[in-house]
Amino acid sequence: MDLKKYLRERCKLVDEALDRFLPMEDELPVSLHKAMRYSVFAGGKRVRPILMLAACEAAGGDIALALPAACAMEMIHTYSLIHDDLPAMDDDDFRRGKPTNHKVFGEAVAILAGDALLTEAFILMSRPEHTAKVDSAALLSVIDEIARCAGSRGMVGGQVVDMESEGRTDIDFAMVQYIHTHKTGALIKASVKAGAILGGADKAGVDAITRYGEAVGLAFQIADDILDIEGTTEEIGKDAGSDEARGKATYPAVIGIRQSKERAGELVDLALEALSVFDEKAEPLREIAKYIVYRKS
Repeated sequence: MDLKKYLRERCKLVDEALDRFLPMEDELPVSLHKAMRYSVFAGGKRVRPILMLAACEAAGGDIALALPAACAMEMIHTYSLIHDDLPAMDDDDFRRGKPTNHKVFGEAVAILAGDALLTEAFILMSRPEHTAKVDSAALLSVIDEIARCAGSRGMVGGQVVDMESEGRTDIDFAMVQYIHTHKTGALIKASVKAGAILGGADKAGVDAITRYGEAVGLAFQIADDILDIEGTTEEIGKDAGSDEARGKATYPAVIGIRQSKERAGELVDLALEALSVFDEKAEPLREIAKYIVYRKS
């Protein structure tokens, strides 16, 4: 398959839907809505929503039913980036090659823009006009999965442990594994699991795609760790080398670059193995797994 074309088309689909679902810039309060849209449309690859749509496809479902939840996932991801960039957290000046939200709108509005995006995500997933054709039990399961993976036992928990681990020399492999599977992996796992549920997959199918998501989510963060060392600021859209400068707990810091690359490759193999029960409809998921690890930005 032509992965670049697939990603481009799905990204366009998600962007158009996000534009419809988000409050417009001229709606009061204008500063808040401008800040929300600024970060959402700052050039993201839409990896998480595309994974959700691809998982829905793999299960034989209609991606139109998964599109609102996919956009909600991107809102949650974007909120996490806005907050992650704040001076109290990673204190980054650039994100996706552009000034971070707080650099443009100030810290207070940036915090509130993140808060609003998180809230809008759950409004979007619970609006009857967007979910009328979705089985109510399936929708409830999806909302529960996304909420849990975004909260203290998921992404937010991973962010806290990540911050608390900065500069420490006693961080072991198990702690790095916890940070990666929670801070980054949780939302990726939730994306594909939600897509499978919305696509009508049976329990075996949902479990298989969840295993895929767990492997891909961890591989994605390991690839990010490697890019932070080997990539340039222009390539990765933020300050290169920032993880090492802050003493972040990363795979390369604990096991080295070579072993990190080997582990990422092993995780791709595990992800592909998990999809063995699916036919050619899962080909986008297979190709995305390889792209995630071997990308250059």
